[in-house]
Amino acid sequence: MNISFFEVMPGEQESLMTQLPAGHTVSYFSEKLTPETLDKAMGAEIVSVFVNSEIRAPLIDRLPDLKLIATRSMGFDHIDVEHARSKGIHVVNVTTYAAHPVAEFTFALLLCVTRRIYHAYNQLREGTDYNIRNLGGFNLFGKTIGVAGTGRIGRNVVGIARGFGMKVVAFDAMPDAAFAAEQGFPYVSLEELVAQSDIISLHLPYTKETHHILDASLCAKMKKGVILVNTARGELIDTHALVAALQDGTIWGAGLDVLEEERAFKEERGAIAGNKEGIDYRLLTANHILIDMPNVIVTPHIAFETAEAMQEIERVTAKAITDYINGTEQKFL
Repeated sequence: MNISFFEVMPGEQESLMTQLPAGHTVSYFSEKLTPETLDKAMGAEIVSVFVNSEIRAPLIDRLPDLKLIATRSMGFDHIDVEHARSKGIHVVNVTTYAAHPVAEFTFALLLCVTRRIYHAYNQLREGTDYNIRNLGGFNLFGKTIGVAGTGRIGRNVVGIARGFGMKVVAFDAMPDAAFAAEQGFPYVSLEELVAQSDIISLHLPYTKETHHILDASLCAKMKKGVILVNTARGELIDTHALVAALQDGTIWGAGLDVLEEERAFKEERGAIAGNKEGIDYRLLTANHILIDMPNVIVTPHIAFETAEAMQEIERVTAKAITDYINGTEQKFL
C-alpha cells in the first residue's frame, strides 16, 4: 500500500519505520496536508495527519485512492468524518495517549495562575527583586473544582484534585454514577457547575453541540473570581465573552493551552500579509488581548506533549494502520 505521513516531527519517522509492516511504500513529510501540498498525497491509500491538517470534503474528493485517514490525535474536528464515510473512507484516531499528561498539565496551568509562578519567575529574571508584594495566591485545598467532561482526562483530573484535598462537582452528557460514587462527587448541570465552582476545568470534546458552550450567558452565572482552565479545545469558549469576563473580574485568571481558531493564529504572518482567506481578524485580536493579560497564561497546545505520549501516539497509529492492512477488525470513527 501507498502510505503518506504529514506533520511528521523529529524522531517520529524513525519510530514509525520500526513499527510499520514491510513491503509498503511509505513517505514522510514535515508539512501539513493542505490543497497546496496535496500533490505529495496523490496515490496514497492511507494518509496520517496531525491536528493542523484540515481534511475537508474538497480535499478528500481530490484523493481518489484514499481508503484510510489515521489522525495522530484524540480530537478529530479537523476531519470531515461524515464526508469520508460517505466515500467509503475509514477514519481512526488515538484515544489513549493524553489521559495522564493533559490532566497533569491542567494542574501545571492552574498552579501557575493561582500562585503567580510566571510573574515571580519574570520578576527575578528582570530585576532580581525578592519583593513578594503582588505575588500572593491562594490554596487549592478546600476549593471546589468543576470538571466539565469526565472522560479519560477528566477522570484523572478528578483524582488529582482529590489529592489536593479539593471538593469536586462534575458535568457530563453521559454521567457515570459508579465513578461519581467511587470518587464521592455529584454530577450537576453546567449552569450549577459554574455557579458552585472556584475553579472550572474544561475536558469536553469539541462538537457542534459544544461550540461556545461557555458563552456570555454562562459567564454571567459564574461565581465571582473563578479560575478557568482549558486544555480541551479553544472553540468550547466564546473568546469575546472570556475577555469580557476577565476584564470585569468575573474570572480572576485563566490558564489556556488552546485558543479559538488557533490554526489561524499560527498562520498570523500570512493573515497580516493579506494572503489568507477566511481569517476572523476580530477573533485574532481577542486572542492577542488574552495573551497580553497579566492574569492569563497561554501555552501553544502542548498539554499532551510528553515523551511517553508521543511514543503511545506512534504505537497506536502504527497498529491501526497495520490492522487495516491485515484486515484485522478495529473501531473506526
